[in-house]
Amino acid sequence: MRILGVDPGLKATGYGCIETDDQTVRLIETGTIEPKEKALLQVRIQKIYKILGGLIEEHHPNVLVLEKLYAHYKHPVTASKLGHVRGVICLLCAQKRIELVEHSVKRIRQSLTGNGNATKLQTKEVVADLLKIDGTKLPLDASDALALALGYVRMQRYRL
Repeated sequence: MRILGVDPGLKATGYGCIETDDQTVRLIETGTIEPKEKALLQVRIQKIYKILGGLIEEHHPNVLVLEKLYAHYKHPVTASKLGHVRGVICLLCAQKRIELVEHSVKRIRQSLTGNGNATKLQTKEVVADLLKIDGTKLPLDASDALALALGYVRMQRYRL
């Protein structure tokens, strides 16, 4: 089974694709999509849509795991802008007929580290260790996306 984790953002959208059987997990690809900061909103969203669409075409994930939207009441505009990115990701899932699963950051961190309040850096260390990769070369947005995919796998195993 292939799982694509996506950590949405207008500045940087992290992605991480893994493959798993019942015994092992293997990293397929990870990275970040970073639209030009001064580009128009529609151009930034188009870039994310195009690159994620290409990744889906190339890797054929069975599931896309998306970070649940968390909006702080002091920053409603941020949530609205993030909603645009999440919208194109949801559209891609519908177009490509990929199962879409959403999980909160706390739930993912709990499943990976045992602590829902673990920091991004603590989570990144666990992700790097599980995938046996160099964590110093792993951007935080990509690490968060891989955490979503790995957390999904771990939660599925517990469910069985």
